[in-house]
Amino acid sequence: MKKTVLFLLVFFLLAAGVLHADNVSSSSAPAKTSAPATVHEFKTTLPPLVVPKEEEYQDSRSLLDRLRDSAYTNFVKENRWHYLLDGFITTMLISFFSAVLGILIGFLVAVIRSICDQTGRLKLLNLLCKIYLTVIRGTPVVVQLLIIYFVIFGPFDVNKVLVAIIAFGVNSGAYVAEIVRGGINAVDPGQMEAGRSLGLTYLQTMHLIILPQTLKNVLPALGNEFIALLKETSVSGYIALQDITKGGDIIRSQTYDAFLPLTAVALTYLAVVMLFTWLLGILERNLKKNER
Repeated sequence: MKKTVLFLLVFFLLAAGVLHADNVSSSSAPAKTSAPATVHEFKTTLPPLVVPKEEEYQDSRSLLDRLRDSAYTNFVKENRWHYLLDGFITTMLISFFSAVLGILIGFLVAVIRSICDQTGRLKLLNLLCKIYLTVIRGTPVVVQLLIIYFVIFGPFDVNKVLVAIIAFGVNSGAYVAEIVRGGINAVDPGQMEAGRSLGLTYLQTMHLIILPQTLKNVLPALGNEFIALLKETSVSGYIALQDITKGGDIIRSQTYDAFLPLTAVALTYLAVVMLFTWLLGILERNLKKNER
């Protein structure tokens, strides 16, 4: 019995010693700190980032839809097509009457120069014609237009279309003069001698024999000059004249879209030039048939 009590006492003492050692070791040991979260663990603790979608720079609509909307905005809306139509009419008026004026001036200057070259007369007029040719062909047509509008007709209230017709007609006349003079020189000199031998005066021979043949020779070149004149009228906007080019620019300034308005202007010029080129081809073929 004593042995049993002694054994239990020793057992309890040993158990109490072990428990005390554990308490001492746990209290003396440093507090365990949690390890810093790794990058992966940190990411998992945050809410997922919402990445915005890539900004779309182009409309998702089809190209045909965008062109249709642009055409409506530039031409149909607010009847903006009137700018192009009115400008086209103005351009054709300026081109036609400028060509007529240029032909009249050109033939007159060419005849004066030819008379001086062949007879030695009209020297003063020939000198004036040379100065006219040198000045007009040596300066830009835009500068001539501005000088005629702001300097010559500045003090007067003159229609801008009339100013443009005069400016482009005077400019075209210088080139027509050289074209016609070349045509006169291309006529066989025997034609003049034959006319004079028939009792015709120099002017009568020039009017009845030389100039009709000259006109036939220079018609294709005059047609090309008209095409060049048509395109030169695009600078009429410098005097605030609303031609077709200015009309397209007005539409561009209102819609902030330059592609369709300017493309329409370019296609209009191209169509007119192709039409006159086709007519010139027919004229040249007819002239060649008459020569045979």
